[in-house]
Amino acid sequence: MLDIFLSPNAQWVLFSTLILGTAAGMVGCLAYWKRQSLMSDALSHAALPGVVIAFSILGYKHLPFMIFGATVSAFIGAWLIQWIRSSSRVKEDAAMGLILSVFFGLGIMLLTVVSRKGGGNQAGLDSFIFGQAASMVRTDVYTMMAVAIVIIAVVIVGFKEWKLFLFDPNFARGLGLSSRLMDGIYLAMLVLVIVIGIQAVGVILMAALLIIPAVSAHYWTLSFKRMLVLSAIFGGGSGMAGTLISTMGKGWPTGPFIVIASASIFLLSVIAGTQRGLLVRAFQLQLQRKQHQSESRPIPSQTVKEGK
Repeated sequence: MLDIFLSPNAQWVLFSTLILGTAAGMVGCLAYWKRQSLMSDALSHAALPGVVIAFSILGYKHLPFMIFGATVSAFIGAWLIQWIRSSSRVKEDAAMGLILSVFFGLGIMLLTVVSRKGGGNQAGLDSFIFGQAASMVRTDVYTMMAVAIVIIAVVIVGFKEWKLFLFDPNFARGLGLSSRLMDGIYLAMLVLVIVIGIQAVGVILMAALLIIPAVSAHYWTLSFKRMLVLSAIFGGGSGMAGTLISTMGKGWPTGPFIVIASASIFLLSVIAGTQRGLLVRAFQLQLQRKQHQSESRPIPSQTVKEGK
């Protein structure tokens, strides 16, 4: 355990997953209130073909170019979701499920072809399925951290604008805030946090790092600002804890351990959350029952003495 903390490479990887989880928690909070939780799942799966195609073009692993390929693929997936929804009677959730399945199937097919040709396994392309933070080199870590810090800064600097955009879009338009611009920034941040995280967490489980922290945070507060902060803390903590556990075993995938860490926080939130937790609700129900019983208790009739 001590060796892990003393290793400079492990320290950078842990710090990068901490920053990644923080950014994912913030963007996931926006997606939660935009009611597009499934969008993150669809786009993370849609990024896989772009990763494999980018690798095939160069013939070797080059993370910035593979991130570019994943970004293009995820944006195509997002555009197809909007196109299916606007040009047909297919609902948005069905369109997301359709794109998720088709792009993931295409990505697995391309990955199989590349692996059989040789070079794919050696380059660590398999780690993009379930994630392998330990396989990242220092340049990968720097790229991930730089993009994640930019995303965190955009959310913090534009907090008031995000609040108006999510909760009162009509008032936001009245103030001159462009919904199309905010939608574009939101989608760009969602795609970027997915593509920088798929190497560490994997395309299958990246959505969990976006959704679970935000849902957990909602059990503790009703304030959007506090929920954003809590979601960032839960996401960063899950990313760091999952990565730390995965480094204890050789070849252990990072994604499943990050999801287990997130699920543990979610379970704690469901039980002990101060706003919507089961314990708080049981206590409130008990108080209401006592109040109802005291109000419905019959008033003892007073004996009227007859006058002499």
